[in-house]
Amino acid sequence: MLDIFVIGGGINGASVARDAVGRGYSVALAEMNDLASGTSSAATKLIHGGLRYLEHYEFRLVHEALAEREVLWASAPHIIWPLRFVLPHHKGLRPAAILRAGLAMYDYMGGRRLLPPTKTLDLTRDEAGRPLKPGYKLAFEYSDCWVNDARFVVLNARDAADRGAKIHVRTKVTSARREDGGWTVELDGEGGRETVRARMLINAAGPWVDEVINGVMGKNGAHNVRLVQGSHIVVKKLYDHDRCYFFQNSDGRIFFAIPYEDDFTLIGTTDRDYHGDPRNVQITEEETDYLLAAANEYFAQDVTRQEIVWTYSGVRPLFDDGASAAQEATRDYVLKTDGDAATGAVINVFGGKLTTSRRLAESVLEKIESVLGKKGEAWTKKGTLPGGDFGVKSFDAEVRRLGMDYPGLPASLLRRLMRLYGTRTRALLGQARTEQDLGQNFGSDLYAAEVSYLVEQEWARTAEDILWRRTKLGLQVGADDVARLEAYIRSRK
Repeated sequence: MLDIFVIGGGINGASVARDAVGRGYSVALAEMNDLASGTSSAATKLIHGGLRYLEHYEFRLVHEALAEREVLWASAPHIIWPLRFVLPHHKGLRPAAILRAGLAMYDYMGGRRLLPPTKTLDLTRDEAGRPLKPGYKLAFEYSDCWVNDARFVVLNARDAADRGAKIHVRTKVTSARREDGGWTVELDGEGGRETVRARMLINAAGPWVDEVINGVMGKNGAHNVRLVQGSHIVVKKLYDHDRCYFFQNSDGRIFFAIPYEDDFTLIGTTDRDYHGDPRNVQITEEETDYLLAAANEYFAQDVTRQEIVWTYSGVRPLFDDGASAAQEATRDYVLKTDGDAATGAVINVFGGKLTTSRRLAESVLEKIESVLGKKGEAWTKKGTLPGGDFGVKSFDAEVRRLGMDYPGLPASLLRRLMRLYGTRTRALLGQARTEQDLGQNFGSDLYAAEVSYLVEQEWARTAEDILWRRTKLGLQVGADDVARLEAYIRSRK
């Protein structure tokens, strides 16, 4: 019998599985689709304190999130790195004194050691002012971090598997029932139907948490989740510098404009209640108009529908705290335990963020220990994710070292691979000395060697898994490339 069975392969489930198996518990995880295929890959892709949450007095959440920025950066410097955010002062909205005070609190609460502090910018002189309309004179610049969101999930799952956890993808939990002081879990997945036994269940199904409670576990009437849709647009590159913008909108909300995959700018997000099937969420015309209008309030260059190259939407599974407006609903996580060691306990996980996922997992482990008894000590604060075993300021040095080991491969390819796989790039490349050694090319320097690694080591099963989650090359390849990639993946089965 397993100690713990986790339902859900998003960041919450993967983080809990990693922490638990690292402490000595036996763990399995099931994800009904691909890892990170839901909410976890549809956010704004930031590791941040949540400056706007200060306005809603969510001080505990902000403090915890700020403290996690440098912890997570140190754990995975290949997929997480610092960014500077430019917050222009908009006359008629929040006064400059309020912005300055909020950022001072942000700096004070953050426990920074490596991230630089807030400073004031003169937009008439700083290059951050060039893409903006001339009316914006004053701005504040502060620090947060970027994360490759889907890889963050996959690397947590990979580390869990390396430590002994069993990861099931494209595996649906069809039922979970209490029997003989534990859980009998029925699975329907890639290998057919399977039954497993576990002492404890973790329901980390994201937008489907209530669905698991009501359907899989056979309870009725559970309604704990408020589904809030957030949508983003990706447009052709709007500016050349590497900083992000944090903009205020006239409705009191905020939105970001962020450099994305070298050639694009990411703009988002929205907040609207969602009442449909989370599988079918997509951006609405109203949201598109909202984001374009918001961007055009600030940028001198007109941003039109013709500039949009991609959109994506996700559903945030927030705990329903009764807040009247979607943007006011708490982003903090809530854990609810049902049952005990004698009957079979379950922890239902509500809410959560990429930034606080490691701390959420520690909180879940405290509850697990109270039911199953303590095994190992907390360890993830000092642990590194696969490929992240180098210093936070050593990325360029690691790329140079990789170039010395593989002088026959293009520097641009090595840098891209290092950004995805870190020190595990060598395991992917093996004995390759030239591009020909990497096998078939599927466009945008994606070779068979990388595809094979992703299938064998990272549970990739389709071209979508590889192009939109594992590598983010989806915007760089054509339809013919996708077809050839799908054919290659099928040929491996």
